[in-house]
Amino acid sequence: MARPPVLTPRAEDFPRWYQEVLAKAEVAESGPVRGSQVIRPYGYAIWERMQAEMDGRIKAVGARNASFPLLIPQSYLHREAEHVEGFSPELAVVTHAGGKDLEEPVVVRPTSETVIGEFMAKWTSSYRDLPLLLNQWANVVRWELRPRLLLRTSEFLWQEGHTAHATQADAAGYARRVLHEVYEDFIRSVLAVPVVVGRKTVRERFAGATSTMTLEAMMGDGKALQMGTSHELGQNFARAFGIDFLDSDGERKLAWTTSWGTSTRMLGGLIMTHGDDAGLRVPPYLAALQALVTVVKDGEGVPDAAARLVDDLSAAGVRVELDDRVDTPFGRRAVDAELKGVPVRVEVGPRDLAQGTVTLVRRVPGTKVATPLREVADAAVRALVEDHRTLYQEALVRREAATQEVSTVDEAIEAAAAGWARIPWATLGVEGEALLAARGITVRCLVRPDGGVPESDDEAGAVAVVARAY
Repeated sequence: MARPPVLTPRAEDFPRWYQEVLAKAEVAESGPVRGSQVIRPYGYAIWERMQAEMDGRIKAVGARNASFPLLIPQSYLHREAEHVEGFSPELAVVTHAGGKDLEEPVVVRPTSETVIGEFMAKWTSSYRDLPLLLNQWANVVRWELRPRLLLRTSEFLWQEGHTAHATQADAAGYARRVLHEVYEDFIRSVLAVPVVVGRKTVRERFAGATSTMTLEAMMGDGKALQMGTSHELGQNFARAFGIDFLDSDGERKLAWTTSWGTSTRMLGGLIMTHGDDAGLRVPPYLAALQALVTVVKDGEGVPDAAARLVDDLSAAGVRVELDDRVDTPFGRRAVDAELKGVPVRVEVGPRDLAQGTVTLVRRVPGTKVATPLREVADAAVRALVEDHRTLYQEALVRREAATQEVSTVDEAIEAAAAGWARIPWATLGVEGEALLAARGITVRCLVRPDGGVPESDDEAGAVAVVARAY
C-alpha cells in the first residue's frame, strides 16, 4: 500500500503546504503575540549560515558591525517627514515604562536610519571620516496586519547597513556595490535562487529614499518575493540629522547616505522557491547539515562503519552528522530527513555492508544508489555540487517559463494570475501602475532590456516587471 502524503500537495493549496512545511520540518511557528514568530533550532541553523555568508561579504565591501538601540525617541522619526509618514501605520510606540508615563514616547525600531543618523552626525566632522560604513544584525518591529510566518511578521531578524559618503557618486556606487557584490552574489550562489535585479518605481521605493534597488525572486506559486533592497537616501537624512563635514577646501557640506537590508523573509523565500511536495530542499552550499549518515539497524560492524564514514565526510569538508537512533523506526527517520531537506543521506545497514556498500540518497533528484564504502566521500561531494546547480537551474527555468512579454495593462493582469509579466515602462506608466495596484498587482521593479539596473526612474527603454507579491 502506498504511503499517504505527509504534506498537502503544493498544486492543491500552496499556502497550506508552506505552513505545513514550517511546522513538520521544525523551521518556525507562531509566537504568543499576534504577528510574532519563533524560529526553531533547525530553521535558525539555516539562518545562521545565511548570516555567516552575508556577514563575510558585507565585511569584504568595507562595512563594520555595530549595535544601536532598540528604542528610538519618537521625535527622531519626525525629523524626516517622508520617512515617518511611510512607517507610521507600522509603528509600535512605548508610552509607559518603569511604572510611570514617559516624557517622550519611544518607538520600537522599525528600521534604524534615524538613530544611526544621530550618531553619524556625532562621528563625522571631516572628509577624512568618510565614508562611514556601518552594519548591524538586529531585530525590528513593524506592526503587521496580515502576518505570515517568515514573510510578514511584526518582529523579524535582519541586517541593516547604513553609510555616509562625501559625494553622491560615491554613495550611489556603494549602494550598487552592496546590491551586486553582497546580495546578488549571495542569493544566486549560496541560496541558489535566481533573482531579477532592478529599480523600484517612485510608488514602491523606500520612504525617504531617492532611489531603491531590489532583488526579486519568483516563488513556486508564481508570486514574487522581495529578497533584499539597497537604497540611496540622497541628502534627506543628512539634512535632517546634521550629518555634515568639512571638505578638503575647508567648506562645510552635507553627506550623502545609503541604507540596505535583508531579513529572515529570505528563509521563507528559500522554502517557497526550492521546496517540493516532500518538504524542504535546502541548497547544499547553504545547508547547516549537508550529509546525514544513518544507521538503518544494528548489525555486526555497522556502528563502526558509520562512524568511519562520518570521519571521511568531515575530512572531505562536508558538514555531517551521525543518526544512530535505532530505537526510532528507520522509515520515520528517513521521512524526517526528507522533510527537512537534508541534501545527502548515507544509509548504512548490515545487508549492504556485507557487500561492501552503503546507499547514497540524494534529496534533490530523489535518487538512491548503492555506493562502495571507499567512494562515499567523493560521491557525496560531487552530489552536493551537482544538486546545488540543479536547484538554481530548476528555479530559473520555472521563472522563465512563467514570465510573459506583454504590451497592454489587461495582458499584464492576465499574466500575473499565474506568473510574471514584462511590459515597457513607457507603455505602462504611473497610470497603468495605479490600475494594476487596484487589482493587487505591483510593479516589482524596472530593468533595462539587457537585464541591467536603470540609472533613473524614467530611463528610456526601461521594462517593468509586474507580479502579485508576498
